[in-house]
Amino acid sequence: MPSHGSLSKAGKIRNLTPKVEGKERHNDGPRVTNRSNYHKRFVLDRGNGQYKPGNRRRRRR
Repeated sequence: MPSHGSLSKAGKIRNLTPKVEGKERHNDGPRVTNRSNYHKRFVLDRGNGQYKPGNRRRRRR
């Protein structure tokens, strides 16, 4: 069974690649997310998906 690359290089490539530091992520807490979802669903009465009744455009012919 042929392999991709020689077995003598197996596992050595990862050590050769430069280390890249990850970005610090900032997420809102669950309380903020739940509040915005409540506002969208019940106060603004929006449905699921991307359909928004006021933003529909007609198809060009």
